[in-house]
Amino acid sequence: MPPTFAELLVRARSLTRPDGPRAVLGITGSPGAGKSTLAERLVRELNADREPWVAWVPMDGFHLADVELDRLGRRDRKGAPDTFDAAGYAALLRRLREEPAGDGTDSDADDGIVYAPGFERVLEQPLAGAVPVPPSARLIVTEGNYLLLDTGGWRRVRDQLDEVWFCALDEPERIRRLVARHEEFGKDHWAALAWALGTDQRNADLVAATRHQADLVVSGP
Repeated sequence: MPPTFAELLVRARSLTRPDGPRAVLGITGSPGAGKSTLAERLVRELNADREPWVAWVPMDGFHLADVELDRLGRRDRKGAPDTFDAAGYAALLRRLREEPAGDGTDSDADDGIVYAPGFERVLEQPLAGAVPVPPSARLIVTEGNYLLLDTGGWRRVRDQLDEVWFCALDEPERIRRLVARHEEFGKDHWAALAWALGTDQRNADLVAATRHQADLVVSGP
């Protein structure tokens, strides 16, 4: 049986040590499997009973901008592994692990903030400096499709993760959600369906092949 959400909270908490470095938890899975929803809920619940000590840093901030995808001739495959700055993502995770976490009480605490890029769904573009990680963060939750991919710059990502959880969802429901998301952000139904069954599905097949490398398989919310 997949672990309950309460069990996931306990497991996430156990990744940190009082005097140890920051811990980084990765959540992966195919497009539409519920990675972001799970990550958001984990961060919200873990931060609910104390000062915020968990931060969420999504992989999607490392999408290449459309202007660069056009230059490379990859715009029609946006979301594929080679349309991200994988090495930059790995470098940020390494920095987050290696920079000492504080307790948030220093009057100069703002000096210790690490800024990560975010992703604007309406614009479908990355945004630099959109995600602040405060020095008080002890656990970083990051999510994305390719955390277990063993090609190119993605090889460096796994080394920066204490654990990786694979978010799984029944295929019909995953595709339904994916189509609905594309429609929500501007595609008509048939364009959304074509993208979900074309580009997205090719990426989903790549991700599914990495499932056996995960530390834990969880049910998509």
